[in-house]
Amino acid sequence: MKVAICPGSFDPVTLGHLDIIERASGLFDKVVVAVLCNMDKKPSFSVEERISFLKETTAHLHNVEIDSFDGLLMDFAREKSAVAVVKGLRAVSDFEYEFQMSMINKKLCPEVETVYLNTSQEYMYLSSSVVKQIASFGGDIRNFVPEAIHSKIVDRLTNM
Repeated sequence: MKVAICPGSFDPVTLGHLDIIERASGLFDKVVVAVLCNMDKKPSFSVEERISFLKETTAHLHNVEIDSFDGLLMDFAREKSAVAVVKGLRAVSDFEYEFQMSMINKKLCPEVETVYLNTSQEYMYLSSSVVKQIASFGGDIRNFVPEAIHSKIVDRLTNM
């Protein structure tokens, strides 16, 4: 079974994230969407909330599992018997950072490959940070986040 890890903070999950997850699910037998527990960041949503959002928005993808991790991604990849890490790329700047990380990860865990999926054109500009900024000023984020979790995201971000 070919297992891939799709890591990220997903704070909150966007349609761009969902696009990458859906496409990865068509390429691998199993995709583990891994929510990063990063203590250096101050997330708007708890790890449990982000996991819940992802479970709700990926329920139609029967080969997708949602989990969380802290520590090294490559340790988590070994734990899940992953053969690949899937990363979405929006711009050249994403590639520069992700390329550096993939080289480090390759040294740590040579058996795991990094696979890049270009973000679909309609999501190239989209990030969780942009969604949070728009929502915090009362802007409409309906075209940026999954409908199933839209109201939960708006409720949190407009009341911060």
